[in-house]
Amino acid sequence: MASFVIEGGHKLCGDIHPQGAKNEVLQIICATLLTAEKVTVNNIPDILDVNNLIQLMRDMGVTVAKEGIDTYSFQAENVDLAYLESDEFLKKCSSLRGSVMLIGPMVARFGKAMISKPGGDKIGRRRLDTHFVGIQSLGANFRYNDERGVYEITADRLTGTYMLLDEASVTGTANIVMAAVLAKGTTTIYNAACEPYLQQLCKMLNRMGAKIKGIASNLLTIEGVEELHGTQHTVLPDMIEVGSFIGMAAMTRSEVTIKNVSYENLGIIPESFRRLGIKLEQRGDDIYVPAQENYQIESFIDGSIMTIADAPWPGLTPDLLSVLLVVATQAKGSVLIHQKMFESRLFFVDKLIDMGAQIILCDPHRAVVIGHNHGFKLRGGNMTSPDIRAGIALLIAAMSAEGISRIHNIEQIDRGYQNIEGRLNAIGARITRI
Repeated sequence: MASFVIEGGHKLCGDIHPQGAKNEVLQIICATLLTAEKVTVNNIPDILDVNNLIQLMRDMGVTVAKEGIDTYSFQAENVDLAYLESDEFLKKCSSLRGSVMLIGPMVARFGKAMISKPGGDKIGRRRLDTHFVGIQSLGANFRYNDERGVYEITADRLTGTYMLLDEASVTGTANIVMAAVLAKGTTTIYNAACEPYLQQLCKMLNRMGAKIKGIASNLLTIEGVEELHGTQHTVLPDMIEVGSFIGMAAMTRSEVTIKNVSYENLGIIPESFRRLGIKLEQRGDDIYVPAQENYQIESFIDGSIMTIADAPWPGLTPDLLSVLLVVATQAKGSVLIHQKMFESRLFFVDKLIDMGAQIILCDPHRAVVIGHNHGFKLRGGNMTSPDIRAGIALLIAAMSAEGISRIHNIEQIDRGYQNIEGRLNAIGARITRI
């Protein structure tokens, strides 16, 4: 198990480039199964979750070629359907959250899929109902094999239908869209997720020959087609990394420019940091964060305490609440962080409290942060990363802290952040991997 040793208190200075978006690329790679033709994908991040999915595609018989530093081609011409029923395949799926998005493409194109309960972050229950109910509505049969602990899904030919999703799940919507593009007839999905990454998936599928209308809204209409073709696709920059870098600059009082962020796809993220008092400027497609000695949390117009809560797009992504919470520990003022969508994601705050942060954990969903206004620094600590986003939040805390910190189980950080210590050390951080 690897660890980071972080020497806190060093200022950052310079330019940093965000990687390709993890949450987008997992969908895009699964979608390459929908055609026998070659699909080329650019700006793929070199991170654990993505590399594991790429290897899984190879194991399934997909021809995968690395065509550049961050460019891969996928050709699912000879998929090994027998392998998809093997214990080895199912074991790999159980450790990879993104594997659940194989169901839609596999059932749509091959008429069957098998999947074990996927793993991933320990951030509370993450229901699969939206995926399963949506694909069942298209005519698939689901059977749970208790003996093997796997779901077996079969369908002769999926048929379009109207559905109203019980939650605007991003991966659930992606799975249903990928199934519906090859279904017979028209599928209407209401309360669909409409995140930029889902928009990217729909645009790519349309270039492949799909007929999807309503992209960027929560009402998608999909007219099924007989087959899809090859295409090229470029993955967006990762909005979670962009937000993480804004938080790092603020906490370390550093001057940082985040390059090529695809600003129009960041939604409410820049404004959420401004609400904590952080200055940032859009310069073309870059974000410039000036060095700030202090930043003050806004209040609501009536003077009540600021609340920052997650919500489905175009609301604030839950993946950034951990970062915003850490940044608030050194702001002037107080803020209520309300994590609505996952019930175990705030439990990492005990590690911040040990470092000297003033946080009241009200319940599994809400924490009140009382900012230090840089009155005193956090203390270096010894901690373990419970999930990807808490891991990066703890790293930000350690970079701003006094003394040496150690973060264990950094494989969780590696799942979502490419060569993070190398990129941060290049602009002034002191992080050692051991």
